[in-house]
Amino acid sequence: MAPHSFFVLLVFFLYSFSSNISAQSPAAAPAPSATNVTAVLEKAGQFTTLIKLLKSTKMDDQINTQLSTSNQGITVFAPTDNAFSSLKAGTLNSISEQQKLQLVQFHILPSFYSAAQFQTVSNPLHTQAGNSPLNVTTSGNLVNITTGVVNATVANTIFTDSQLAVYEVDQVLLPLSIFGPAAPAPAPSKSATKVKGADSPSGSSDRGSTADSSTAMGLEQHGIAEAASVGIIAILAALSL
Repeated sequence: MAPHSFFVLLVFFLYSFSSNISAQSPAAAPAPSATNVTAVLEKAGQFTTLIKLLKSTKMDDQINTQLSTSNQGITVFAPTDNAFSSLKAGTLNSISEQQKLQLVQFHILPSFYSAAQFQTVSNPLHTQAGNSPLNVTTSGNLVNITTGVVNATVANTIFTDSQLAVYEVDQVLLPLSIFGPAAPAPAPSKSATKVKGADSPSGSSDRGSTADSSTAMGLEQHGIAEAASVGIIAILAALSL
């Protein structure tokens, strides 16, 4: 075979082989989706009530959006169904939809906290509920949460990665702004009752009036007595004539 023909065949073979390899290359794998908080809770079980609240308040969508668009991460304190059952009967039904949203937000920190970070965290921790902070204290590996209404304990780590941390808590975290003691009613204003002699200084006005009345009465009695004396003298003088 002529060298030229051999070279042409070799080039054709290499081209065909490389084209076949390119055609068989696998497509790029899709980027992994962000963690879904309700999926995490559903997999763990015993969080039915919390999941319902997350969905009814749309907080599940907000959490998932923040996880996919922010690098700050999210920390969720998740009360179990037993924790919700231990609430006073009718607690959830007694609050408005806006307050239910605030209740759910109170269980969410807008940053990722690992279990180790609770050992050195600075209180108070601000939640998604805005002006409703909570305090975290530790004793060894035990993490306690105080809201001003209840004291709860982190019972278990349900899920954690670099963006989302979900911790099981044994009590529903009740914010002071909703479940705190009602503010005392303002004291009724005292009616402006006029007390006799209250408007005049001591020893004046009423006492002066009394003194004036006594003086006038004394002078009147003195005048009557004097007139009686004159009358008696006149009668005696007439009889002596």
